[in-house]
Amino acid sequence: MAWFDWLDEYKLTSIFFAAVIAWLGVFVINRVIHKFFQQTHFIEERKEETIASMVRSFTRYFATIGVIFYALSQYVDNFGRFLAGAGVVGVIVGIGAQSLIRDLLSGTFLIYEKQLHKGDFITVNNTFSGNVEEIGLRFIKIREWSGKLLTISNGEIKQIHNYNIEQMRVIENVVISYRENPEEVLSVLELACEKINEVNQDCLKMDGENCIVEPFSVFGITAINANYHGIEYTITGLVDDAFYWEAGIKARRIIAQTLFDHDIMLAEDTLFIKQAANRLAREKANVPSD
Repeated sequence: MAWFDWLDEYKLTSIFFAAVIAWLGVFVINRVIHKFFQQTHFIEERKEETIASMVRSFTRYFATIGVIFYALSQYVDNFGRFLAGAGVVGVIVGIGAQSLIRDLLSGTFLIYEKQLHKGDFITVNNTFSGNVEEIGLRFIKIREWSGKLLTISNGEIKQIHNYNIEQMRVIENVVISYRENPEEVLSVLELACEKINEVNQDCLKMDGENCIVEPFSVFGITAINANYHGIEYTITGLVDDAFYWEAGIKARRIIAQTLFDHDIMLAEDTLFIKQAANRLAREKANVPSD
């Protein structure tokens, strides 16, 4: 009896040391990858962080599965024959490994096809938006604007809108009152574009020769009767994806200020003017107001 107790203690001790060795292996591999990317810069930082995140996930899963198999091998005779002949693989698949395999394959394809990187701002399935905080073999973690951390399995991802694929086009639509002269409005918006290009010079997308690819400009009139409110004008500009939100905020501020400085009325003013004109007409006709 003492012999079997010692044997069990020996097995438990060996399993414990196997777990420690696996943990140390994961720690060392992740540390080496981290140091390697710190000292090299042959790929951009976002891709380095993505690769490091995937390596951490892979080594963690591999070490965990390895320790579990080692522990089973300590208590099952001819463990290799057991795996081959006992139908363990079929049992695992039968109890739900399909979803695991689906998540693993989906995660691999997400990285291989370069659909996203760590730090990208994305929208998943037209529902969830946020910055990619971690990419794993089974899950990705997204930090939403509110601060909540969303974890979604890779197999559940059907559609991704990525706002960080080298370039983004800022598109601003401005609906102006019908009472404004279109030629004057276009001139004022062109003046606003000049100011935007000056302020956002560091945000604009550059080509290989360090020339601006597409500066902010007036695209033109994109709707004559936008939502029955007024005439819609559109301004566009191509910016570096890293500065998309910053460039958009600055552009909107400059457009609003420029329109205000030149007394250009927006569509909301048109609704107010129509109500005031109708009320004045009823008063002149001595018709009581509603």
